[in-house]
Amino acid sequence: MLNIALFGAPGAGKGTQSKELVKKYNLTYISTGDILRKEIAAGTELGLQAKDIINRGGLVSDELIVQIIEKIIESADEGGILFDGFPRTVVQAYILEGLLHRMNRRLLCMLSLEVPREELISRMLKRAAIEGRADDNEEVIKNRFREYDEKTRPVAEFYKAKGIYYPIDGVGTMEKVFSRLTEKIEQLLETAYRNIVLYGMPGSGRGTQAKKIAKKYSLVYISTGAMIREEIKNQTEIGKMCAPYIEAGDNVPDEIAIRLIEKKIQENPTAKGFVFKGFPSTYVQAYILDGILERVHSSVTCAVEINSNPIQCVKRLNARNKTEDRRVYDRNTDIIIHRLETYESCSNKVREYYRNKNKYYSVNGDQDMELVFKTLCDTVDQALRKS
Repeated sequence: MLNIALFGAPGAGKGTQSKELVKKYNLTYISTGDILRKEIAAGTELGLQAKDIINRGGLVSDELIVQIIEKIIESADEGGILFDGFPRTVVQAYILEGLLHRMNRRLLCMLSLEVPREELISRMLKRAAIEGRADDNEEVIKNRFREYDEKTRPVAEFYKAKGIYYPIDGVGTMEKVFSRLTEKIEQLLETAYRNIVLYGMPGSGRGTQAKKIAKKYSLVYISTGAMIREEIKNQTEIGKMCAPYIEAGDNVPDEIAIRLIEKKIQENPTAKGFVFKGFPSTYVQAYILDGILERVHSSVTCAVEINSNPIQCVKRLNARNKTEDRRVYDRNTDIIIHRLETYESCSNKVREYYRNKNKYYSVNGDQDMELVFKTLCDTVDQALRKS
């Protein structure tokens, strides 16, 4: 979901540019100023509380703001959100982080419209003459800038520290400023992390397809199974711990998988994202993966299940056992069946986990391999557009 905060001093043009961005990207628009003015016009209890503060150029209490923001975020469904003039204080920045986290969202960027102070004052006085706004007279304007300098400007430092603050030249025609904004948004979308979970029954072709997906989308392929086999081959301490689990067709302890995945992520600091094959395979591991990605300020984009007929999977694994790619657990039919049963018993909860996050997709894995890949690409494209 495309969540953006538009930042800038009073008169920078946030309202004008917000309306254009909302139309272009189909976003839910949140402007605390506009909402409060509507409440005031309607004479609601909230409006009466806020009226005197706004007319003096002050900031409404965080308690009132949170009530407004929370309701609107909840009603935004799966679409993105544009925050105009919010957060206005560092405290509100923390509040927004908490609200977005609770609703499984993340702010892509804060775009700050940079305009010289003299021009800002000129714009606001012109707006006052045209619109007759009581909060745009000279005395109130001075107070608003004082509030902005003391309380709002530090918000920029908060998002600079997070690495998602971007200054945009706000001088020029509306079209030129809008072009600068959209250019930055498109650039950020292009470089945003894309993390794909590809899972399915053993023998469903998930490994083959995961490698192809990683290549197509320029992502790093992470297979816990492949990493564990490498550890076993090199007779490392981790490999010795894992060998009994692999030979029995069981999952290795989660703490080992965490160490291997984090190591792979650290080895690829410039990656655009990752394709995870074989992890998560349990409900608990789905939570673990979210925790791992949260540490690098990222999240799962989509989870795609390759649905295959169990009999077809057994045939594929038996066929692989006759090749150089055979695995130790392919040699025994009982172990193959055990692995399929383990997957079947765990997959429902993993499926439910990602469905609840609106990130679950499925494809038919019993088709021709190239057709499966095409369907997977179409599905991933759909998920990327949605995210």
